[in-house]
Amino acid sequence: MQEFTAATELADWGWPETRALGGGSDDPFEAASLGGTWRPKDRHFGVWHEGRVVAHAGSVVAPVEVGGQRFDVVGIGGVIVDPALRGRGLARLAVAGALDAARADGLDRALLFCLPDRAPLYTRLGWFPLPDPVTADQPDGPTPVPVGGMWKPLVPGADWPDGPVRLHSLPM
Repeated sequence: MQEFTAATELADWGWPETRALGGGSDDPFEAASLGGTWRPKDRHFGVWHEGRVVAHAGSVVAPVEVGGQRFDVVGIGGVIVDPALRGRGLARLAVAGALDAARADGLDRALLFCLPDRAPLYTRLGWFPLPDPVTADQPDGPTPVPVGGMWKPLVPGADWPDGPVRLHSLPM
């Protein structure tokens, strides 16, 4: 049985590491066709195996407004697993590291965007689809995010208000 570490925060992570982890693909998230500008992640979490990172999740703190309420969320993105090791729960471990750090920082909700074929994975991990499109910042002004949003409570009792969602940030 292969042993993997719990996710740890990575001090140095960027595009070269992401591309390498994605098998050398120039579009490791299969999202180039979506267009738009996506926000770089401020923090990075990795799962290690045999001396190398085999899964990654990034995070940012971002302000949202929902139904007139404004609050910060941790935005999760850049989730990627070594193609040879997919299906072993490594995305779950990487995302858990990012969510644990967000909880420690006092955040109570998480937000992510994903392609439709990835939504079932996140649903199994306790994420809930948002009923309506999210509007987010773009260089030319607020624009609907071209993929579905999902949210997750990070603490007991956290809920998602009803109403349109406005992300006051680039999408992550």
